[in-house]
Amino acid sequence: MGLSWQQGPLSAGSIGHFLTPEPLPERLLFAEPLRRRMRVKFNDTWIADSENVIVLHEPGRYPVAYFPREDVDPQVLDTGDKVTHHRDLGETSWYAVHAGDRTTERAAWEFTSPPEHAAELQGRIAFAWRATDAFYEEDERILGHAADQYHRIDIRKTSRLLEVRLGDTVVARSEHPVVLYESGFAPRWYVPRADIDEARLRPVEGQTFCPYKGLCDYYDVGDVHRAAWTYRNAYPEVGRIGDMVSFEPDQVEIHLDGKRLELESGQKVVPHGVDRGLDADEVGAH
Repeated sequence: MGLSWQQGPLSAGSIGHFLTPEPLPERLLFAEPLRRRMRVKFNDTWIADSENVIVLHEPGRYPVAYFPREDVDPQVLDTGDKVTHHRDLGETSWYAVHAGDRTTERAAWEFTSPPEHAAELQGRIAFAWRATDAFYEEDERILGHAADQYHRIDIRKTSRLLEVRLGDTVVARSEHPVVLYESGFAPRWYVPRADIDEARLRPVEGQTFCPYKGLCDYYDVGDVHRAAWTYRNAYPEVGRIGDMVSFEPDQVEIHLDGKRLELESGQKVVPHGVDRGLDADEVGAH
């Protein structure tokens, strides 16, 4: 998904390769200006607001936004005694973030002495996504992680026959599904609800979220746990899949024009831990 993780060109699991005479380094980091206004809210207070954010793409990690110190409220950062070492970028100092009556430890960090080739990260602060209340681009909240500018979604309608089965039971049959192509993922097929036997779907608790599609709800299909999902209120950019349902090909049988689909490389996602030891946000893998 995007530039540096899943199967992107800078990820360890890339399905492509650079056509160069010499092999590239094992790890490549990529930093670039976001060129969007980004803000961070904590305890109902805006603690960072910048149009000069740098996004760091690091292999196997979600993109991370770095704010100039001058665009961060200096009163919200408390220096702690926690210092770690980043394998590529050197010493990392951690900060507690506080506003009003609330304090969260290890909620922000800074590379205090990055190497010369990464000097643009000097004097910049990053915030742990789950430690804050919300990140915004302009006045719209961003879910999951900083958006990867190299991530793309295309949705195409098709007249191919798609059938979903659980054993001998037909769960869905459609002659007008849509296919969603998403950077770093194998194609996903979405079925209109009118073409589904919804008695076979049982909603389950728990949601994931995706910066590109929105909040994702899940279903058990018969006795198979979380074998289907839907974006009930998909973002307008991907509104064509809104409230349609997609199914996991390794948990139920999916046949496309009579041929059974198999789980492809890039379909199953285990979210990576957020940089420097923090737990990952649960991000929609579909």
